[in-house]
Order: sequence, then C-alpha cells, then structure tokens
Amino acid sequence: MRQIVLDTETTGLSAETGDRIIEIGCVELVARKLTGNNLHRYVNPERDSHEDALKVHGISNDFLRDKPKFAQIADELLDYLQGAELIIHNAPFDISFLNKELERLGRPPLKAHIGGVIDTLVMAKEMFPGKRNGLDALCDRLEVDNSGRTLHGALLDAELLADVYINMTRGQDALLIEGGVTDVPGQPLVLIDLSGVDLPVLFANGQEISAHEAVLADIDKTSKGKTLWRPLQLT
Repeated sequence: MRQIVLDTETTGLSAETGDRIIEIGCVELVARKLTGNNLHRYVNPERDSHEDALKVHGISNDFLRDKPKFAQIADELLDYLQGAELIIHNAPFDISFLNKELERLGRPPLKAHIGGVIDTLVMAKEMFPGKRNGLDALCDRLEVDNSGRTLHGALLDAELLADVYINMTRGQDALLIEGGVTDVPGQPLVLIDLSGVDLPVLFANGQEISAHEAVLADIDKTSKGKTLWRPLQLT
C-alpha cells in the first residue's frame, strides 16, 4: 500500500476567510517503509501571513514572493498524491486548505484524487485518552527524536509524523516473518506463515497485574470516569 504523510503551513487558520497555503511537505511510505520519494514545495500565497502564523512557521513574506503559485504546482502535487492513502495530523485543517486551493482552480476536491485519509490526531486520542496529543507530545511519548523542531516546517513535520505513525501502528502487520535477503538480485523473499502455530500463553504475575490495574485507574481518573472497562468489570 502506498501512503503519503502530508503536512502544510499556511498564512493563518482559516481557508474560508482567505488564508492560503505557503508550504507543502509529503513523505512517501510503501508497505510502512520510508522510500525517500518525498515532495516539498514552498508556495507564493499571494498575500501576507498573519503575525501569529509567522511566529509558528518563521517563513517570511519576502521569502515567498518569488515562489511558484499553487496553480503552478497543482498538477505535480495531484500526480504525486494520486490514489495514495494520506496520513495527516488534524486532517480537516490541511484538507480544507487543499480543497479551497483546488476550488479556486475549478478542480474536484482532494477526495477525488486519493484513496483515503488517516487522521493521526483521531488515532492518538483513541490510544491516549486524556493526554496531550500534539505532534511534539507524541514524539516524546513514542521516542521519536524531534530535537531539530524549533519552528513548524511542513517537510520536517511530515517526516516526524511518519515516524510517529509507524510507532503508533506497530503490531498491525500480518503475522508473517520475512526471511532471506531482499536486496540481492534474484534472491526471493521468503514468507513464513505463523498463523497456524500454537503459541504458548504466558499469564501475568501478581506484580504485573497490579501495575496494569494502576495504569487503568490512572486513565480512568484522567478521563473523569468515562472509560468503558470499569462499568464492564461490574457486570
């Protein structure tokens, strides 16, 4: 499966009131592996950024004046995204800006060009209820090095999000072990199917059960009693 981790920087917070895209960063994953086939473009928004936005991304209005307008990169971007599943943190924000740019050009919305969207913010809220789930917080929680992120940048943020997504979804692959050497010409990839193997069951000891209960109690307290397992335990 081909996936594209996408991020944008913009002149402000609202595409509907005239804010525009100034930077697009895309990172390609194939079979959950980084390919290096990335796309990064700065865009002339034909307007100035808001002061608050400048503090976030640090991309000056002067820097953008000689950059291509969105209309000049639209075909390249859509060709690159064609048929892929997009991975975006807080997807409605970036999609609203991309759709508005496409609307200005008389083009169909983004959904007509892609295979689907995964919103990692929604995923994170389900995995870590009651916790901070911004990109920096997820990097810290999932041990992704974000020490070079002093300002927001579309490509850097997409690269970090790619690592975050891979770490968030570990264990979702099929139960197959890859064997052999895959980078030798003519060497076949050997897949060993373990689905029929009778795996031993290792039960938690008392200390592990106590630690598990403490974590559940902490999550229950943080969510103010909105967890599902406590009512189920009482039935």
